[in-house]
Amino acid sequence: MSADEPESPPQPAASRPRRWPFHRRPRVAEQAGPADPDAELAATGGIGRGLRILLGLAAAVVFSFGIAAIGGIFAPTFLALVLTICAQPVRVWLERHGTPQGLATGAVGLTVFALLAGFIGLLWVALAQFVTMLPQYKPQLQQLGAQITSWLQSIGVGPEQVKEIKSGFNPGTMLNFLTGLLGNALGIVTLLVIVLTMLILMPADAAYTPSLLRQLKPTRPNLVYAMSAYAHSVRRYMVVTTLLGIAQGVLNGILLWILGVPAALLWAILSFLCSFIPNVGYFFALVPPLVFGYLTGGWGTVIAIVIVYGIINAVVQSVVQPKVVGSAVALSQTLTFFSVLFWAVVIGPIGAILAIPITLLLRAILVDSDPRARLWRPIIGDLAHTRELMKEESLARREERHQERGRSL
Repeated sequence: MSADEPESPPQPAASRPRRWPFHRRPRVAEQAGPADPDAELAATGGIGRGLRILLGLAAAVVFSFGIAAIGGIFAPTFLALVLTICAQPVRVWLERHGTPQGLATGAVGLTVFALLAGFIGLLWVALAQFVTMLPQYKPQLQQLGAQITSWLQSIGVGPEQVKEIKSGFNPGTMLNFLTGLLGNALGIVTLLVIVLTMLILMPADAAYTPSLLRQLKPTRPNLVYAMSAYAHSVRRYMVVTTLLGIAQGVLNGILLWILGVPAALLWAILSFLCSFIPNVGYFFALVPPLVFGYLTGGWGTVIAIVIVYGIINAVVQSVVQPKVVGSAVALSQTLTFFSVLFWAVVIGPIGAILAIPITLLLRAILVDSDPRARLWRPIIGDLAHTRELMKEESLARREERHQERGRSL
């Protein structure tokens, strides 16, 4: 370059080709606040969002304590409601093929009750076998408890906690926990009586549901939409989970029987029940077979149970069930886990089994029936549109990287 030629200005940094493979993204500008921050406040009648949240939380606390107070009748009533919703298509099919309305309603109610009573009877037989078998393993259980407590003491666990854990390996304590979890004979009889009565009354009232929904649709279309969607979602979820839970329980029971694990029938039933508990049900169903598998077959049996249980659970709950259920549930994993814990605390162990249907009902009432509240559906788990946006953004970023790489060459 000669002295007379003007010196070219330096190339801007933004236009220089980058050689480093990681490109810095432009910083997103901060969004400005709304021009009229009081517009939303005026639209809601002068009640601020913070006050509305506090009022909603207060109402939720009162509602939770109220449900807990009547949990003894709420749980079987809601169970009967779910069973009625699941059996409604069968009753409609019978009526369509000429069966009188009263006969179809009674037949479906009695069939569902017979299946429920048969399942509880099978559970009672398996529990009786377990009670008879348990004293035979008292020395092994106490020895296993001593080994675990000595290990806990070596890592610094306090003596009170160690003593409490050691008492859990006492057959009497284990039996009391199991019977308390399943309920005593009086509790089961009360549950069956309430469920039977509701299965007689609810299907009879359900015969008027289609006409009531058509009558309500012109004035409350959003409520009709929410209730119809809820019935479809809970029916699909419960039927699919029941069928897959039966398959899961049968496969696990056959495995435990082949391995010689005692009380295989009881652990198969436990596996079926825990299939209704998302996220954590698998671990509840796995622990008892592991303990008795270790007592009978050692670590080889334990490893076999973990592998086969893990494969069955992964295939059923992570592959098959999501594909069949689809978007019927549409709840986030965090909300699902919290609902299991919450309803188990409010109405007891059966609340963990009914957590998804109850949460779906609350979503239908609070979110789906209100067009203004449906914007919260993606936040609570309905991510169909969000996944499409993420896919489009990923493709756009990939195309942008290709273009920048082409300019840099």
